[in-house]
Amino acid sequence: MKTAYTNARIIDPANGFDDVGTLIVDGNLIEACGSSLSPDTADEIIDCNGKVLCPGFIDMRAHAVDPDAALAGGITTIILQPDQTTIIDTDAVVERIRHRSVDSQIVSVYPMGAATQGMRGEQIAEIGQMQESGAVAFTDCTKAVDDAQVMRRLLEYAGHFDALVVQFAENPELAAGAVAHEGETATRMGLAGVPAAAEAIQIERDARLAKLTNSRVHFALVSSREGVEAVREAKSKGIKVSCSTAPHYLHLNDNALEGYRTFAKVRPPLRGEDDRLALIEGLADGTIDTLVSDHCPKSADVKRLPFAQAAYGVVGFETMLALALAPVHTGKLELSALIKALTVNPAKLLGLPTGNLSPGSFADFVIFDLNKPWRIDADKLISSAKNTPFDTLPVQGQVLKTVADGVRVFERS
Repeated sequence: MKTAYTNARIIDPANGFDDVGTLIVDGNLIEACGSSLSPDTADEIIDCNGKVLCPGFIDMRAHAVDPDAALAGGITTIILQPDQTTIIDTDAVVERIRHRSVDSQIVSVYPMGAATQGMRGEQIAEIGQMQESGAVAFTDCTKAVDDAQVMRRLLEYAGHFDALVVQFAENPELAAGAVAHEGETATRMGLAGVPAAAEAIQIERDARLAKLTNSRVHFALVSSREGVEAVREAKSKGIKVSCSTAPHYLHLNDNALEGYRTFAKVRPPLRGEDDRLALIEGLADGTIDTLVSDHCPKSADVKRLPFAQAAYGVVGFETMLALALAPVHTGKLELSALIKALTVNPAKLLGLPTGNLSPGSFADFVIFDLNKPWRIDADKLISSAKNTPFDTLPVQGQVLKTVADGVRVFERS
């Protein structure tokens, strides 16, 4: 079956393409993509009516799979974090996850393996074996590898395999007992806070270790101006660093905690308005490489508790695109830069064959309406939980179709 998707604004940052054109899919592969293609040889022609067509999104940080929610958000590849019921720290666990993903033929799931055994930060995990079984990077998730000697050895070991080490950018000693950003809001609410310096200190230390070992390190969920500046400084020195952030850090500041709103409790915490604006600037100028959902479904039972006891995390698959488009609509971020952070950048960091619309590539792509207005309704989310701080928020931009491996796996009515 050959299908032509015509009259689409095709954005493919991997190939520097942004123009109205046609994408032709033959089976599960892309046959051709361009502005002057004829769809006459196709068995089916789909008119995209000028909507945006781009590679399927690669979500580099998710704590659960939730495939239906992911596809509704245009996500065709999920990078699963190792903090599962069975920690992903052996090749057997990695193989099991990869086999399930291949068998499902719906959404691609690649695990990140634990960087240290049991994510305890003491002994390096079997990175080589897990990588051979399908792990695409290695992290202790929301635990920074605190011991500098362990981190150095981890980077040296990972360097032999050109494996990516992902570090949680938060100094554990400065963050001990903290549940919010150290600032006016936390002080007024009587909450223990973690300073933005905790993020910058961790980044600066590990950037030096990356330089020492000539290895790659990626910083998960940069949330502050100081963190962005630390990454920018390391990059200017040629150190092999990269970083991510999530849409909730682009959209909210710590004022969202007013009234002890536990649905806005995330880790690292929401910070000040100056930090939020710095993150948008960092994404716009390329300092921040990738945008992730940090999808973490939690039941109301563990979110509706006193603030200090409530669980961290928000659901993010279905709202990621719309929230990330807000700075695009205000002129602070180019659409191509956003799509680059959702597609080709994570693909390059993780060594994945997706994230592009090149002929011969797997037909993973999404079609979305850049200007479609809608209102986030937590009760209507497909996610396995409804813990979002964005309930009732009006947004602009919505996924219309998601195609994975040549199959239309999501289509909005």
